[in-house]
Order: sequence, then structure tokens, then C-alpha cells
Amino acid sequence: MGHVLIGLVGAGIGQSHSPLLHQHEAARHGIRLLYTTIDSHDLGLNADDLPGLLRWARLLGYRGLNVTHPFKQSIVGHLDDLSAEARLLGAVNTVVFDDRTTKGHNTDGYGFRTSFAEHFPHAPREHVVQLGAGGAGSAVAHAMLALGAARLTIVDVDPDRADILTRTLAARFGSARVTTGVPGEQSDLLAGADGVINATPTGMAHHPGTPVDPADLRPGLWVADLVYRPADTELLKAARAAGAPTLPGAPMSVHQAVAAFELFTGVPADPGAMLADSAELLRTGG
Repeated sequence: MGHVLIGLVGAGIGQSHSPLLHQHEAARHGIRLLYTTIDSHDLGLNADDLPGLLRWARLLGYRGLNVTHPFKQSIVGHLDDLSAEARLLGAVNTVVFDDRTTKGHNTDGYGFRTSFAEHFPHAPREHVVQLGAGGAGSAVAHAMLALGAARLTIVDVDPDRADILTRTLAARFGSARVTTGVPGEQSDLLAGADGVINATPTGMAHHPGTPVDPADLRPGLWVADLVYRPADTELLKAARAAGAPTLPGAPMSVHQAVAAFELFTGVPADPGAMLADSAELLRTGG
């Protein structure tokens, strides 16, 4: 296979585990893989720079790119082709360069479905509240409905973004199963919910805090946090203190990387080995 050059495009990604996760897995298969970070914060890039970035990545011999916040939705219009899931979600987290085409994929939904099924197989899901309707939120909302949520309420600080996602989901799953919630009514929503998903950046190192008032947490409300660094967010700590079941973000981040690795290399990854790598990186602060 020679060498494989991959990059991650996003804002504030210096602490991402993606480079080491992919490089360690490649080494196990005897693949020489180099994974670079293209940080829009450091480089002063914005969404208008995406067409040029894609052109240069291809010219420089990149095999593909992972895409993260805030470009998962804005990159869609600059790609030649989309997988069925990426087209449905309107969001891309994995771009693969073939000889002539640039194709966008989305492995976030797969990552969440796999993580949830492993950790929360029997979790009640009559009513689930999701906070955040961005690129990752779009994939996770679809996944949660596919996992059998009878009703999903989406709350976002940008009401238009929540409405657009709700309409997209309603067209596929039916309007009875998905509604938009008002941020100011979050406490009331959570009082009648089985679970809450944090699909916002709140809890990340550069977005400290918790998106849920600890007073709203209780043993009968499971909590899933997509943030994986820090591994133990303020939300997860507060949920444990309240006796609530918790699902951290690391397993989702690993399973989406498992799917992306195969798209980049054509070689199936070892989820167990990548989960162990992730746990070690989180433990050592790597």
C-alpha cells in the first residue's frame, strides 16, 4: 500500500486522539500512515477556505480527511459525491480522495449506534432529549431514532438549526417521533425524559461547564455525553453523583474512527485494540 497520508480539519483540534488512534492501528497492519492536523484556529481558516483546502490536500497526495467542528455541514457542498448516510444527514466527517472524485462519508451515526448498543442495550427510550443540532447532533439524532427512541426532542441555542433538523428527521421517521424543544423549558423536558444526550461542545476543554443543570439529573435519567476529552466531563461527574447511568464519549469517537480507518485504507480495523488505545491515551493524557 506504500504510505497513507490523512489529515483532520477542524477548530481547536490540537488535543485530538485521531492521529494516534489511526497511526497505531495502521502500524498493527504494517501500513505506514501519517495523520496530520489542520487546525483552523491556528491557521486562520474559515468555511470559505474549504474548496482550496480540498484542492491542496489532493495535490499533496492526501488519501483522505476527517472533518470535525465547525465544518461537518459546510464542507458538504464542496464534494463531488456523498454516501447515502452523509446525504441523508447533510453532514460529513470523513472525506476520501479517489482518482477523480472527492467523496464524503459520515461515520458518526455508526459510532453512536455501536457505542449505545454496547453500553446501553436495555436503556429505556420512550422519550429522549438531545441537546445540540449541529453536524454530530444530526448523525446522533438519526441514530437514536434508528435505535428505537419513541420520541426525540431536540434543543439547540439556535432555534432555526433545531427546526431544520427536526423537519429532516420528521420526513423520515414521522412527525410524531421528533419535536423541537425550547432551551428555556429544558428542565421541564428532562423531568419527563428517559435519557439526555449532550451533542453540544459544552464540556470540552475550551468550552468548560455542563449543558444540564445538575438539579435536573436523577437515577431514572440516563446521560450520554459525546465529549470525550476530558474523558470525565462535568456533566458525567454530576450524573454519577445523582445516580444516573452514564455513557461517555470515547466509545463513539473510537467506533467512528474504526469505520473511517477502513474507508481510508480498505483494511478492517480492530475495535478492541482501538478502544484499548483510546483508554490508554485518555489515562495518560496523550
